[in-house]
Amino acid sequence: MTGVIYARYSSDNQREESIEWQIRENTAFAEKNGIVIVGHYIDRAVSAKTDNRPEFQRMIHDSAKKTFDVVIVWKLDRFSRNRYDSAKYKAALKKNNVRVVSATEAISEGAEGIILESVLEGMAEYYSADLAEKVTRGLTENALKCRFNGGNGLPYGYNR
Repeated sequence: MTGVIYARYSSDNQREESIEWQIRENTAFAEKNGIVIVGHYIDRAVSAKTDNRPEFQRMIHDSAKKTFDVVIVWKLDRFSRNRYDSAKYKAALKKNNVRVVSATEAISEGAEGIILESVLEGMAEYYSADLAEKVTRGLTENALKCRFNGGNGLPYGYNR
């Protein structure tokens, strides 16, 4: 069986090490399960809330070439944080006889696997939506208290 690894991280605040350990864990999973890795697809600083990810789209497109049987992700939330996109792209992969497997989440092939996968995908989408609400609430509170919502520097136009 042949497979590819899909890895990603969401923001510029994360580092390349995130990709390195995803690849390491996915490669170990592949070796343990007799899957020969034939490629990597890596998106850096791109959210999985959207399908606008260049390497992700290339992977979906390449699945039609029938050069791999499985896409290995560290967790299902690396594939998508939108359950509708997840269903859409898993269906496209399935049409090409490719399936998505998680290296760290033991999801069975049976009926119980269907419900577990649905719950995990729903939780990934919930996490994203909940985090966005919390960040917005924090930014709003800072603004109401006239606090700077910036990063490492001073607000634009200020000098030390």
